[in-house]
Amino acid sequence: MTNPHALPGSSDWRDWPAGTRVVVRRRLTSAEAEATGQRWTDVVGVVVASGTDGMTLRRDPARADAPGAGTVVRVAAADVEAAKAIPPRPERRTARPRD
Repeated sequence: MTNPHALPGSSDWRDWPAGTRVVVRRRLTSAEAEATGQRWTDVVGVVVASGTDGMTLRRDPARADAPGAGTVVRVAAADVEAAKAIPPRPERRTARPRD
């Protein structure tokens, strides 16, 4: 799948510009893995910065009131298991009153 937000000719997450909405699977630290029983976690967010050393994301969970919403997370390059650009969040529609 082509990333419309990537620089021309690049599909590498290190080249994604700020503002790209992504999901990143990151490797947990040993302490986090022991506490959760998991090896990875997914972070859905918007790229604040990216480069050869990793990326900084502002969390963008499905619900605005979810714990950690809007917080900034740093993911080191060595901890990135997979990364994918995803479309911008759809605008929420207001419910129409029933007749």
